Amino acid sequence: MLAAVAAASMWFYVIGILRARQIAEAEAKQIPRGNLSDLYPRWLGARELLLHHRNPYSREVTLEIQEGYYGRQLDPSRPNDPKDQEGFAYPVYVVFLLAPLVGIPFPALLIIFYWSLVLLTAASVWLWLRTLRWRLPLMAIGGCMVLTLGSFPAVQGIKLQQLSLLVAALLAGSSACVAGGFLFCGGALLALATIKPQLAWPLVAWLLLWAVGDWRGRRRLVFGFGLSMVVLLGGAEIILPGWWRMFAEAIGQYRHYTHSQSVLEVMLNEIFGSAASGVAGRLGGQILAATAVLACVPVLWKLRRRAADASGLGCATALVLALTVLVVPMYAPYNQVLLLPAILLLAQERAMFLSRSRGRRLAYQAGAVLVGWQWVASLGLTAAYWLVSRDLAFRGWEWPFFATFALPVWVFALIFLYVKDETGRVQDLHS
Repeated sequence: MLAAVAAASMWFYVIGILRARQIAEAEAKQIPRGNLSDLYPRWLGARELLLHHRNPYSREVTLEIQEGYYGRQLDPSRPNDPKDQEGFAYPVYVVFLLAPLVGIPFPALLIIFYWSLVLLTAASVWLWLRTLRWRLPLMAIGGCMVLTLGSFPAVQGIKLQQLSLLVAALLAGSSACVAGGFLFCGGALLALATIKPQLAWPLVAWLLLWAVGDWRGRRRLVFGFGLSMVVLLGGAEIILPGWWRMFAEAIGQYRHYTHSQSVLEVMLNEIFGSAASGVAGRLGGQILAATAVLACVPVLWKLRRRAADASGLGCATALVLALTVLVVPMYAPYNQVLLLPAILLLAQERAMFLSRSRGRRLAYQAGAVLVGWQWVASLGLTAAYWLVSRDLAFRGWEWPFFATFALPVWVFALIFLYVKDETGRVQDLHS
């Protein structure tokens, strides 16, 4: 019941407060608002390529995408127009996943995809629990699903029809298959997840390293991934020769007009808060990201030979995905759905954290506060909206975002400490 109340408050906050504020701001500043669906640019590009043999990366298709996504083409002379051109900045083989959908009218497809993301996100909770070998009662699993669906990253991703949630479900399915011994299937799902390369490739690198750690027993994972990638890349080259050059150019343009930054860079920009914060934040963020990656390498190297259980594959996968959220040049909250396995693992091992030193206990409790803050804030704003003043609720619209950039850092630090300690403990037992 508490989970349902918290989730309901988050959905009301997003629809009744945050969205209402965004609409009012758009009207005041004449910012265009169309369907604002992340699926739309991919769907339109796939439709034009498969049905009309047009290049989805072309300027003409991009302008058509803008007419649906924003409601009109963007005008560079208008200072308040969005900078994101909404081009087809995905590998062209994403059209193979969308091919069954191109004949469906987009308004109907919105409803179908909306509920598909709800079901996939709920299923990913069960899949991560399978990966971590954590057996919970049905009521507890239901509570985890409700809280996940009521978290701000999931709500934002569902409302925007973000393909990040589809990728997160594919990664959860791949990890559960690998943990259950279905290695070829796990490799195939991993290949499909590369439709968003920046989110998938860190886990790809780890699972391939893990497979090489016991080649005879795990080579089916590599075969499943490799064969699927050959089919995807080969099929993409057939339907659009030279697509990879167009994709690379589209990515370069995307980074240019969005100035994409990592969570670490944005967080440091907020801390510095000066005219030089952009340069200092970018440099500092890159240094911290490199440090985090280098710190994880020896830990993952030690885990490469471990079996596919919670203390081996499960905890390493949670660490890699927490690292991914931290270092990829995309700070949008919906990407934080990838923190789910790390948060579940931290909840599973709460007794270990709470039995350690006072510093570890305080760090764990601070992490719990950061995870829970989003619901504390949404509950407070919902109560203010209905019981006090709508204006007060609208003025506090930023409250749920206060922990947005600190949460990935804290979760990564906690999961890194846990995995590092677990690796050392197992090595001591073996020695």
